[in-house]
Amino acid sequence: MKNLCPCIVSAAAAAMLALEGAAAPRGYVTYEQFGAVGDGKADDQAAIVAAHREANKKGLPVRAGDGRTYYIGGGASVAVIKTDVDFGTAKFVIDDRKLDDCRAPVFRVDPSRKSFVVKGVATLASGQRGLGVALPGPCLMEVQDNTVKQYIRYGRNQNNGTAQREVFLADASGEVDPRTPIIWDYKSVTRLRAYPVDARTLVVKGGHFTTIANQAESKYVYHARGIAVRRSNVRIEGVRHYVTGEGDHGAPYGSFVGVSFCANVTVSNCLFTAHKTYSTIGSAGKPVSMGSYDISANNAVNVSFVDCRQTTDINDRRYWGLFGSNYCKNLLYDGCEFSRFDAHMGVANATVRNSRLGYMGINAIGFGTFLVENTTVCCPNFFNLRDDYGSTWKGEFVVRNCTFVPGNGNGAQGTLVHGVSTDWHDFGYPCEMPRRIVFDGLMIDDSRHPEKYDGPRIFSAFNSKNKGPEYVEKFPYKVTEEVVLRNVTTASGKDVVLGPNKYMFRDVKIRK
Repeated sequence: MKNLCPCIVSAAAAAMLALEGAAAPRGYVTYEQFGAVGDGKADDQAAIVAAHREANKKGLPVRAGDGRTYYIGGGASVAVIKTDVDFGTAKFVIDDRKLDDCRAPVFRVDPSRKSFVVKGVATLASGQRGLGVALPGPCLMEVQDNTVKQYIRYGRNQNNGTAQREVFLADASGEVDPRTPIIWDYKSVTRLRAYPVDARTLVVKGGHFTTIANQAESKYVYHARGIAVRRSNVRIEGVRHYVTGEGDHGAPYGSFVGVSFCANVTVSNCLFTAHKTYSTIGSAGKPVSMGSYDISANNAVNVSFVDCRQTTDINDRRYWGLFGSNYCKNLLYDGCEFSRFDAHMGVANATVRNSRLGYMGINAIGFGTFLVENTTVCCPNFFNLRDDYGSTWKGEFVVRNCTFVPGNGNGAQGTLVHGVSTDWHDFGYPCEMPRRIVFDGLMIDDSRHPEKYDGPRIFSAFNSKNKGPEYVEKFPYKVTEEVVLRNVTTASGKDVVLGPNKYMFRDVKIRK
């Protein structure tokens, strides 16, 4: 079959769909059993989809052929994964130049049971411990109140906000997992959906994937042609993803590995590629750089990235930040080297340890504790509280034994906490800074500082208009109460200073 044209191969693969019992007697399924050629030219998508369908039916794992190269064209068919997969050393070429559906993933890891609507819960309160209803087992819960708008974005990508929402875990008795507490008060629950948590851990490992980048117009039409994880208790191990064919324009990517509406997912020992940054006209009618991601987490809890890297330089500004997230709880980087950590519409509790972050640093808004340990941050700001969502964090920042290289040593000022208090805009929630900020063990490499330099700053200006008692905030912004600086040293020998807006932060207690 090696020299057959793609159309003949597709017909052969389709014919194989009618063969029942095609699984190998070895106890696993291969793509070749369903007509895959693996020569990098013939389109093997139909065979791959059929192989996984058969594996799911018989509860058998799937193995790709070592040394094979599977070409995947632009069809919209999705290979649904419900059993363990070993891609081994096989290569996959994903051609995004001509697509039937840019949002259809190539692979989707699905749960064994479907989600369902939960009835009988009219309201929920922040910190509530029980739902008052029984569930068939542990579930990820998605709650919404469509009568309330939050995350009303400001700036060049401004919008009208989204329905109040979050996700959390609950057990069979309806008890809320204290590690994923309910954050908001819901005076009206207009949607409560349960996603059953599979007990067994499913493993997807190996594989070298190369995406031939799309050539679409540079507009906000997100592509997501990779591995979509929709099942709880999943491990993604040893996946390698590369990108080729990026030109002077293209549509952005939402993810190659995307985790959504599930819990307890670990991505380990994987290699990803940042996408080239393109620009478009934003909703405010002005040019804006488009975010493009290779990994993402949305409406998910307990998602970990362990010992992962990116192929592109973490300080190369031609490429966008690798990771983006929304509505998550308990995110972890451990032993990672990425261009940034990012939480758009909130994260509750995040940890970065034993890692190195590049030119985009740590961008977040959210709740709880953001812990950074044994990590190097190469960005003008150690923390950036996203101003498009109100520069808000309800909780505390804790930093231990870290290194801060402002702007990767390119003469940046160096600020520990940056944000903007847009106190005349309603984001749909009160905005505040972390109540307490702790830096316990921090080396600031400011050896290449600006010519006029009074030392690294704790805070940026935040609101340059807030300079005296006559200033009145339309939507009051709550500033930090306490900053702890222990074992903080600088290469320049200069002390850390409060920052340019001494009036706004006049009541902050600085403890050393």
